[in-house]
Amino acid sequence: MVSSSNFVLYDNIGDYKKLGYVPFDKNKSGASITLEYSYDDWAIYQTALRANNIPLATEYKSRAKNYSILYHPITGFCTPKFADGSWKKDFSPLNTHNEGFIEGNSWNYSFYVPHDVGGLISKTGGDTKFIQRLDSLFTMHLPDEFFEHTEDVTKEGIMGNYVHGNEPSHHIPYLYSWTTQPWKSQFWIREIMNKKYLPTVEGLCGNDDCGQMSAWYIFSAMGFYPVSPGSGELILGAPYLPELIINLENGAKFTIKAMGVSDKNRYVKSVKFNGIQYNKAYIRYEDILKGGVLEFEMVDKPNKKRLFRNDERPYSLSSSKD
Repeated sequence: MVSSSNFVLYDNIGDYKKLGYVPFDKNKSGASITLEYSYDDWAIYQTALRANNIPLATEYKSRAKNYSILYHPITGFCTPKFADGSWKKDFSPLNTHNEGFIEGNSWNYSFYVPHDVGGLISKTGGDTKFIQRLDSLFTMHLPDEFFEHTEDVTKEGIMGNYVHGNEPSHHIPYLYSWTTQPWKSQFWIREIMNKKYLPTVEGLCGNDDCGQMSAWYIFSAMGFYPVSPGSGELILGAPYLPELIINLENGAKFTIKAMGVSDKNRYVKSVKFNGIQYNKAYIRYEDILKGGVLEFEMVDKPNKKRLFRNDERPYSLSSSKD
C-alpha cells in the first residue's frame, strides 16, 4: 500500500506528493483523482494505526486531508487547480466534460469525502448549507448538454442532478446522517430503489461495475450502507422489506426487522438492537458478526426528534479521537 501510494509512474502521484493535489494542467481528471487519493491515504492511515506504526499513521493522516486543498473558499465546490496554485477559470460545477472529473461533475464529486464528512460539511459552509446542497442535488434539473458526451452518465441513471448510474455518488443519500436532518436519507434511498431498479430492459440504471450497482441495492434493502469502507461502520438508512436474515459464515444469524415498512411507512421512528433502544446513526461490522436482531419501528412521517450527536454520529476524520 505504501509503495503504490508513492509510485510516481501512477497517475500523477509525483505531483500529488509535491502539491497535495493533482493539477488540472497535468491531468484533466486531476480533481477526482485527488479526492480518490485522499481516501486511499486515509485507508493507509487506518492500517498504520492498527499496525501501531505511529510515524506512518501521522504522515498518512495528513495526506488524507489533501482533499480540502481543492474546495473553493467562495463556492464550496471541489474545483480544479493548476500547478501554479491558480483555480480553473470559467469552471462549471454541472458540466461532466473537461472540468477535472472522470465521468462526473463537481456537484456530485464534491460529496466524495467519505472518510471526513464532518470536514466536508465545514468546507461546504456548515450544516444548513450542506443540507441545502444535498436537497438541491436530488431536486434540480441537469440538462442533457452537461452529460451527453460522457460515458457512463446517462439520463436513466440521473435523479435531479444526482447520478446514481455511476458509482462515485452511491454514498451521497446517506450523508444526511451527519446533519440535523437525517430522516431525508430514508426518503431518498427508497426513491432511488423504486425508480432506478426496475424489471425492464433498461431497469439497471448504470454499469454494474464489480457488482456495485447491485451491492448498493442489497445493502440499502437491509437498511445500512458502508459509506467509508475501513471505518468499520455501516450507516443506517431504512430497510426495504419487513424482515431479512443474514446467515453469517461464523454460524451466527443477524436479523433485520421493519414491520409495516412500505412506500408510505418509510421513516424510522426508533431502532432497537437486541431489544435495547439504539440511538446511533450506524452499526459496527463487528456487532453484526456477533449476530442479533436489529429492529426498526417504521412510520409515515419523519421523526424529526431522532437526531444524532457526538459519538452517535458516524465517523469523521476531523473529529476522530484516533
